[in-house]
Amino acid sequence: MKKFFEDIKKDIKFKSAGPGKKLTDDGSTKAPAVQTVNQAKPRSVPSESTQRAGAAALARIEQQHKPRLQPSQDAIRNQVKRELEAEAAAIAVEHKSADVEGSHIPGKEAACFSVSGVYFICPLTGETLKKSERETRVKEAILLRFSENPLEASVMMIHTFNKDREKVKAAIDIISKYIDNICKNPTEEKYRKIKVSNKVFQEKVSVIEGTREFLQALGFESTMLPVEGQEATEEFLVLAEQDAAALEQMKEKKEQLQNGEPVRAKLNRQPQSFRPSPHATRFELPPDFYNLTAEELKREQQLKSDLVDRNAMLRTKAMREKDEQRERKKYNYALLRVRLPDGHILQGTFLARDKVAVLYQFVRDSLENGWQPFELMAPGSRKLKEDEELALNECNLVPAALLTFSWDAAVQADIVAAGGQSSSVLKPELLKNLQTLS
Repeated sequence: MKKFFEDIKKDIKFKSAGPGKKLTDDGSTKAPAVQTVNQAKPRSVPSESTQRAGAAALARIEQQHKPRLQPSQDAIRNQVKRELEAEAAAIAVEHKSADVEGSHIPGKEAACFSVSGVYFICPLTGETLKKSERETRVKEAILLRFSENPLEASVMMIHTFNKDREKVKAAIDIISKYIDNICKNPTEEKYRKIKVSNKVFQEKVSVIEGTREFLQALGFESTMLPVEGQEATEEFLVLAEQDAAALEQMKEKKEQLQNGEPVRAKLNRQPQSFRPSPHATRFELPPDFYNLTAEELKREQQLKSDLVDRNAMLRTKAMREKDEQRERKKYNYALLRVRLPDGHILQGTFLARDKVAVLYQFVRDSLENGWQPFELMAPGSRKLKEDEELALNECNLVPAALLTFSWDAAVQADIVAAGGQSSSVLKPELLKNLQTLS
């Protein structure tokens, strides 16, 4: 054991003696100085936040020196091509929509719609009009009426061309006052002269379209007359002195003006009949039926996606009624179908605010035996009463619904007992043009 420790000590001395050298080497050569190297202190590991900051700085440096790639000519051409194709597609959709709306034949349905659009009938010409052109064409018909009856045309113009009913009434009251003064004082010249620059005339009468035309139809003529205290002349509307018969006619014309009504295009209900079909409850309505813009329609679709969440909430009666009212206002028109006892289906277009009685009258006018009493049942087995003062939108029949028709049971039993059962329900002209629902 003692020898073992001695060997260890010798080995330690041998290793600490320094580098060895040959005996033949020059003894004058100095041994290289042994350099002591201080042991490097270990570096602390940087924190995670420091590492992230450094990585971000390095990325910024690399990005600054990284050359930006310029888009190639092919990439530019492809981008332009895509934009042109998108624009062409949008134009194609617009033309397709215009073609659907532009059809002047009521009942000629587009492939994707249950009805081609909403149409009207001009009460003056009987012409069928598209929804978008009804106001313009009615105005044209009124203006053409001037060649036949200037007074009647001017009354139509006053009541139709001006939307503010209060202003129209104020203008009519002032013109009526003009006529009353003339009739009460037929020889007084001052009552037969209207100064055009008069403040009341300018602010109350002249601003209403058709008033000048009406006064001219009464016999007033535009004349330049001198004004006391002024060198220049001014425009006056002057009426010649009238005899007793002419004055009586003026009173009648005044009543005609006061009792006038706006000329409005009448809705074309486009009555159609269809063969029995399981697709009677399938409706595809054109944009004409909506009282919304395209952007509003998109928002409505988004609201429908939230319907489930809203229904899951506890909602008061007032909240539900408010939602129902809002839903009704979305539509101006209603497309209604009536399934008849023989399976045939009658279809018509209605205003959303039409009363239930209007629907009953439409159905009655389409029946072979219109005198026979009948009933209409709304979806949900709700009976519609003809004498009810309810609008179609208040009965939840907008924008479209399928109703069920049934004869009055007591009257029908008497007819059958007498052997007078009719072979058909609809009028022959409707059965002649039966179509098929797809």
